[in-house]
Amino acid sequence: MTSPVLPSDSDDAVLEAVATGIPSALSDLGHLVRIPGMAWPAFDQTQLERSAEAVAELAAGTGVFDEVRVLRSGIPGTDEQGQPAVLATRKARNGKPTILLYAHHDVQPPGEDGLWETPPFEPTVRDGRLYGRGAADDKAGIMAHIASIRAVSEVLGDDLDLGIAMFIEGEEEYGSRSFAQFLSDNKEALRADAIVVADSGNWDSATPGLTVSLRGNARFTMRVRTLDHASHSGMFGGAVPDAMMATVTLLSTLWNADGSVAVEGMTERDAPTPDYTEATLRDEAGLLPATTPIGDGTILSRIWNKPSVTVIGIDATSVAAASNTLLPEATVVISARVAPGQTGKDAYEALESHLRAHVPFGAELTFSDVDLGDGFLVDTSGWAVALTRDAMRDGYGVPPIDLGVGGSIPFIADLVREFPTAQILVTGVEDPHSRAHSPNESLHLDTFRHAVATEALLLTRMNATEL
Repeated sequence: MTSPVLPSDSDDAVLEAVATGIPSALSDLGHLVRIPGMAWPAFDQTQLERSAEAVAELAAGTGVFDEVRVLRSGIPGTDEQGQPAVLATRKARNGKPTILLYAHHDVQPPGEDGLWETPPFEPTVRDGRLYGRGAADDKAGIMAHIASIRAVSEVLGDDLDLGIAMFIEGEEEYGSRSFAQFLSDNKEALRADAIVVADSGNWDSATPGLTVSLRGNARFTMRVRTLDHASHSGMFGGAVPDAMMATVTLLSTLWNADGSVAVEGMTERDAPTPDYTEATLRDEAGLLPATTPIGDGTILSRIWNKPSVTVIGIDATSVAAASNTLLPEATVVISARVAPGQTGKDAYEALESHLRAHVPFGAELTFSDVDLGDGFLVDTSGWAVALTRDAMRDGYGVPPIDLGVGGSIPFIADLVREFPTAQILVTGVEDPHSRAHSPNESLHLDTFRHAVATEALLLTRMNATEL
């Protein structure tokens, strides 16, 4: 059982310490953004090691943790090691709870430099936002943890009895391949009563969101073959199906005329959603004036509660190398978002069955590189959820909104499996204009300030909680 915690005199002091510490936190965030730490083997891995060391130095610098380590775990089923993660721990005292704070220090590749208005790894402030790769996703999550710990430690000093574990992963963008093994290897050090996953978003730049549902994912590669060699399109076109024709025909069966998913066996969740207009969608997603939304039902139900299927990559003859040739094979990468309540495995099996059943012209299909993740539904009845909502209200100055998220955080299923009694709180520093994973990614500075204030209040109030 826990005793209820009400705002105290410490709250005002902590909020003042947060405000004083924001310039330093943003400076440290800028330093992290300058480190191009990407987990893909094609990139310089020493930068990822440098990133982990920088985070470890920040954690140690708080003076709060008993131990700070940079660790790796093995990737199950291989002889490889995962990417460097930071694990910082302090034990709870006097019967107080323990909280685990999660974020990740690796980032997405920047893409084409020409699409960035300023260099991706040079943090730049303009119009109230900090631009740079990782500025929002998820180095701001790291600094929200560090800045809130600094403020709470400054105010509470020796009265800080809360147990804190901080796990900063190094390969979230690369599939968290060693995540489950890391949890197993460090289970006792990571064990907590509540877990904050700071890798989500908010309703808008001024209104906090507590993520209570996440879609799962099913991503895979599909190769389509119709010929054993390329043939002249003038000699055989009209009688011989090329791989591109078969691929386009097959892919078109995945959607209904309105763009909703047409795959039997992919389910949807029936749950209410807040009001959200098409005008807001157009603004936040960047829809062109003549482009219409797809799907049916409320807009947020399409994003939060229904499946989606996207072709995110294709290998075929490039435009520059185009010739009058029937293509023998084409390869596509398909990424599906899976409604909460359905497993990634079941959704993938439905997709593969659909594609095999609808393959045209007897084309040969090969499936590979299958990556699956389950969705997540939060139990919102727990004491830590109530504390978090109150902290959000007081940190932002407006009540939070329960959010569903169309994206996926598959490793949450690993957290639930390893720590079934822990309350999982999915928060974040992003707003709808952060453009995570895209060129010109940015962090709204006021949102960051409010997020730090929220987490600092949460830590302060958890420190006053009796288990």
